[in-house]
Amino acid sequence: MAKILVADDELDLEMLIKQKFRQKIRENQYEFIFAVNGNDALEKIQQNPDVDLVLSDINMPEMDGLTLLTKLGESSPLIKAVIVSAYGDMENIRTAMNRGAFDFITKPINFEDLSVTIEKTLKHVRHIRETLKAIKENNILKMYVDETVLNFMGSREFESSLMENETIEATVAFLDICSFTSISEKESPDTVVKLLNTYFDVMVKAIIAQGGYVDKFIGDAVMAVFRNEFHLDRAIEACLNVRRQIEKLPHLEDAHSFIPKVSIGINSGEMISGNIGSASLKRLDYTVIGDTVNTAQRLQSVAKENQIIISESSYQKVKESFHCKEVGKVTLKNKAEQAMIYEVLD
Repeated sequence: MAKILVADDELDLEMLIKQKFRQKIRENQYEFIFAVNGNDALEKIQQNPDVDLVLSDINMPEMDGLTLLTKLGESSPLIKAVIVSAYGDMENIRTAMNRGAFDFITKPINFEDLSVTIEKTLKHVRHIRETLKAIKENNILKMYVDETVLNFMGSREFESSLMENETIEATVAFLDICSFTSISEKESPDTVVKLLNTYFDVMVKAIIAQGGYVDKFIGDAVMAVFRNEFHLDRAIEACLNVRRQIEKLPHLEDAHSFIPKVSIGINSGEMISGNIGSASLKRLDYTVIGDTVNTAQRLQSVAKENQIIISESSYQKVKESFHCKEVGKVTLKNKAEQAMIYEVLD
């Protein structure tokens, strides 16, 4: 059940909210909490730390909505806020967005629009919470995560999750930036790092959006893992999105001649998940290993520019959900027999 706090000094809004969302309330999909200003809202959040979403007016006594946005960003970074206000001028909208508002709705309220916005925002909140679970399995992603969020996770819980070793069913994807070695030989280190971080940022966001996590960065490639329900489908969706987003990237001024493209290999099956490394050096990497992982990397090695390559076993699982075409049989490293491979088109 989603918990939504409404901060507004118009008392009749509480009645309207309860009327318009009575079915969601009755079905225990939404629970609404009401506050009359920013101070009251912060107190209610202290009493209900599991609040997912704040709907806030701008003009309120004691503490206005824009100030509340700032306070939420400092104390409750996981809570997303939507401004619902009659002050719909561009200055207020920009100020709200700069202070962390997820969206902006003007009064008088269009409740159909509000309903869609609430669903969209709650979906984003769910993605954030799923991402937190993924981070527990992957300390590399700490570089992408705010310190406040890491504190929220709790160090004991994080360490405990890193000590688990298990056999799992999952999907691994290797995403490589084609011909990036050539640009690294021609451009300055600053340009190379700027480009690589831009491409990695696009990849990571797409992976996280589908509930995956980055296992490691390998040179100019990313290894991503997807677990739980529909892990193969979600991995393919993420990789399709990576390809689309990379193609849309503008050429950076420092490297006009380089057009980014990706080659991707995906494989699904059983693998071992656990801490691998040297205990004496205290260098352990929480990762996945096994033939499924090795095959995914070899599928990527035979993929051409903008190709997403999967094995025949993966094709049989997703052929009704994705448009694929047969590429043919190829020889994969350390495999005695040739493997039939398929390209995912869309």
